[in-house]
Amino acid sequence: MTTDGPGRVEARLAALEERLRALEDEREITRLILSYGPLVDAGRAEDVAALWEEDGVYDVDELMMDGRAEIEAMVRSAPHRRWIAGGCAHFAGPPHVTVSGDEATAVAYTLMIVNTPDGFVVRRATANHWRLRRTPGGWRAVRRTNRVLDGREESPALLGSGFPPKGAPKG
Repeated sequence: MTTDGPGRVEARLAALEERLRALEDEREITRLILSYGPLVDAGRAEDVAALWEEDGVYDVDELMMDGRAEIEAMVRSAPHRRWIAGGCAHFAGPPHVTVSGDEATAVAYTLMIVNTPDGFVVRRATANHWRLRRTPGGWRAVRRTNRVLDGREESPALLGSGFPPKGAPKG
């Protein structure tokens, strides 16, 4: 038999709803991030661009894309189509997601694996930092920054930036 009064039940229900929303947010963000690889390797330019807000930024070592139109153009470009035709996989590790209200960050690794005459090889391993925002249409990327993991200090710092300092309050 429970001794919870109506106020206690409402408080518990509100706490449960908050926890469920946090899980749903993390799941939606994770799905967004993990959908990038299959979509970009399928050449689905509009779907790739739709992962970002209209004015979102995709900052890669080799290229800076401002807005959906530039992201879409990258997927439609001749160099990208050659990667697809030759056989490639943009493989993402599971992201570490931190949600704070309607804003979120995520960090993860990505590997670009390409087919060569000698078999598949890793062309590039990168550190990824995502900034995301809840929109009426769901979570969207505001900015994605990728840096090659080649020994430069910037790359591991990018990964570490997705974790609050020890002792800091959690979002």
